[in-house]
Amino acid sequence: MSRPLVLMPGPMNRSVQEGLAEGFEVIRLWEAENPDALLAERARDIVGAAVGGTTVDAAFLDQFPKLQIVSSFGVGYDKIDATAAAERGVVVTNTPGVLDDEVADTALGLLLMTARELPQAERYLRAGKWHERPYPLTPATLKGRRMGILGLGRIGEAIAHRAAAFGISVAYHNRRRKDVDFPYYESLVELARDVDILTIVIPGGDGTRQLVNAEVLAALGPDGILINVARGTVVDEAALVDALRSRTILAAGLDVFEHEPDVHPGLLELDNAVLLPHVGSASVPTRDAMGRLVVENLVSWFGTGVPVTPVQESADLVRRLGG
Repeated sequence: MSRPLVLMPGPMNRSVQEGLAEGFEVIRLWEAENPDALLAERARDIVGAAVGGTTVDAAFLDQFPKLQIVSSFGVGYDKIDATAAAERGVVVTNTPGVLDDEVADTALGLLLMTARELPQAERYLRAGKWHERPYPLTPATLKGRRMGILGLGRIGEAIAHRAAAFGISVAYHNRRRKDVDFPYYESLVELARDVDILTIVIPGGDGTRQLVNAEVLAALGPDGILINVARGTVVDEAALVDALRSRTILAAGLDVFEHEPDVHPGLLELDNAVLLPHVGSASVPTRDAMGRLVVENLVSWFGTGVPVTPVQESADLVRRLGG
């Protein structure tokens, strides 16, 4: 019996490549001498795709008439048109849950680094300045602070519980209220006005593009700290640079950027911005777990017709197909 043919457009975590090797025939497109010729020859046989960062739009989907599933590496899937996929009968899956703690830890790490100026203090020590005088007292502390979470999903809740352990009170803004003990705000601006830490944990895409704009930053105020471990597109970066320069807000801790790996040059010049190269889930154990879930979605789909973690846009399709 032939094995399902899965397309892997670009290099992926070793756990994906090793996990697919036994049960699937895999096209490693980046290794092909002539990718276009290979696709022209095999496109009609491809029934699955394993992707990580590949743009999957209508044009991509239409190349593969027998495609059944796109298994994506990562929680965010803003590069995948899941609606267009569902219209073509293609299920999309992602890898939620297995990276929640890692990203939440990164968010709290950014908060500590930003509020207490830890990167600046380390640079001060490395430069030998401690011999001259102690590092200046930091103007900010975490004591008594209030955090607003934009996007109280799995990761947002993990951040909320960590923040509570630090003695930080938590409120949130979502598209809809959740059954949780944290106060809910229908307005993002009102949330920003009532807190002094704003932590972003919502998906990217057109619906959230530059949602955190100059008005939101002004509402956050001069003691405010912005933390973003979601997508850089959620923040108006030009407005953020202006807010940091003018001290409209106190500081920002960012793991994601609007045009990464390019970073707004204004952010690179600012000492009140802590910048990380999108490392929120970047540990070997977590990335391996994400890779295994990519494989599990493909194995489950072709074995039972039911994916493990379909995205929201695929839920109705899975039900219609009997899952």
